[in-house]
Amino acid sequence: MTATTGPGNPDGEPGAGGKAEAAEAEERFESWRDLITLTRECEASTPHTDGFSAGLRRLELGPVTFLGTSFPSSRFRRTAARVRSSDPSVFHLTLLLNGGLDLSGPHGSGFASGAGELSVLDSSRPYDLRAFGARTAGSPRPRVDALGLDFPRALLPIAPDRLRRLLARSYRPQSGTGALLADFLHSLDRQADRIPPATAERLGPVLVDLVSAWLAEESEATDALEPDTRRRVLVENVRAFVRRNLHDPALTPTVIAEAHHVSVSYLHRVFTGENDGETVAAWIRRRRLEQAHRDLADPALRALPIHALAARCGIPRPDDFSRAFRAAYGLSPRDHRRQARSEDEWTQRQAAVDAPPTRGHGGPLA
Repeated sequence: MTATTGPGNPDGEPGAGGKAEAAEAEERFESWRDLITLTRECEASTPHTDGFSAGLRRLELGPVTFLGTSFPSSRFRRTAARVRSSDPSVFHLTLLLNGGLDLSGPHGSGFASGAGELSVLDSSRPYDLRAFGARTAGSPRPRVDALGLDFPRALLPIAPDRLRRLLARSYRPQSGTGALLADFLHSLDRQADRIPPATAERLGPVLVDLVSAWLAEESEATDALEPDTRRRVLVENVRAFVRRNLHDPALTPTVIAEAHHVSVSYLHRVFTGENDGETVAAWIRRRRLEQAHRDLADPALRALPIHALAARCGIPRPDDFSRAFRAAYGLSPRDHRRQARSEDEWTQRQAAVDAPPTRGHGGPLA
């Protein structure tokens, strides 16, 4: 689900419509607030209701809700009285992309968070969260941009006493599972509109596993994770490692196992079990061929020789590449490139035929 509350006035002031436009802006704010509070039950307010504009993407991933939002500076309060009257027992994870967060919690707890940082809140604890917008090149007024996950507390397999000191803090994920989690959220945001419902249903548990592993690393309590969770997180880490190093012809199961501090036999057993029977080596080969298949059809890479393109995908021997490509796609790399080029040229010619006629240097004919 993608919802946009409307453009409003970029400077945050009522336009020529006066009261009518101000009323529309207030409605946009209320709509956005209602969508936010579907899973983040709190009191939301903003000093920018005049000309208010915001965007919100919601994606249901089984028991997990993904949020992508952009909005002006706002405040979110969850009081102790509200916690007592209604507690959905949900964790709120936020990856801040732009702007800043300042949270005040009970007993003087709190944190300040900047762009690129992760934080986790518990719906069972009161908080007062202020979000401050920052200007970007594409926005004429300060904005807060963030990605988030909301999921039931019961899904997180970490003991409450271990979790307590991890909440209401900010973290900058530069490596390990935290960085993998941040990358996953960015990818999910880019692909949100193209994820089939059946796939979305399966992604929720994967994300919870990543959150669990990340928090376990932060608390140095990886051993507290369930074995199934550790296996799934290892496989996600391996996939991310392969994608980053696909160009390296020396990328082998042995190298991957050493990088993840496991034995080759354990890597094979876990990866095959979590990847529908496909081995690590087969998955690397398939990803390389898929990348080469895309690159061969890319007009921007048309001048790059086929052997150089194959080497970029981690297959430096032309004969090996040609043989593997033909086995996978039923035609040679050269024929695939020629076919893609012909289809591209036909599309361009068709677009030219369909374009409206022009006269001189003027616009289209009336």
